[in-house]
Amino acid sequence: MTEKLKISRAVVVEGRYDKSKLCSIIDGVVIVTNGFRIYKDQETRRLIKLYAQKQGLIVLTDSDAAGRQIRGYIKSILPKELHDSIVSLHIPQIKGKERRKTSPSAEGTLGVEGIDADILRQLLAPFSVGAEEIERGGVTGADMYELGLSGGSNSSSLRELLAQELGMPKGLSANALLDLINSLYSKEEFLRKAESILSSQG
Repeated sequence: MTEKLKISRAVVVEGRYDKSKLCSIIDGVVIVTNGFRIYKDQETRRLIKLYAQKQGLIVLTDSDAAGRQIRGYIKSILPKELHDSIVSLHIPQIKGKERRKTSPSAEGTLGVEGIDADILRQLLAPFSVGAEEIERGGVTGADMYELGLSGGSNSSSLRELLAQELGMPKGLSANALLDLINSLYSKEEFLRKAESILSSQG
């Protein structure tokens, strides 16, 4: 079995089938826009901004009109100083349709989910890193408990406060917040930030 590519940047795709395809190829964060729903999805936009600021983005939408429109929209919601943190990858325009679909797309070309895995690996390989270079993760459930972010009567409100201060989406469960934290911060960096934010709550 081919080893997955470790990608430090978050990869943005259009749909859940695209995400499923990528997750079989890479070890990294994949964000789904759900097509044009991103226009009304404030939390996904917030997540995209957060990753662009923290570790950079790879935008891998389909190479059709809709994909190009979504690419443009993602760039438009980010401040100009973050534009250099965006890598825009384009899949080749190959005629065909995905097996799960009854008919081809409007332009008759394959989307990310239909592109051969080897082609996607070649596109993403230049942005892969060794595991030792990703200095993130290590925060545990016990750390969350000690900080009051889980298991307490006011844990939910503390998670909301922390998420707001760190620019994260609202309404995250303790486990979802833990996963997000570990994809963005080293343990030392997170504990330093969390203790500073939560200390004011006494």
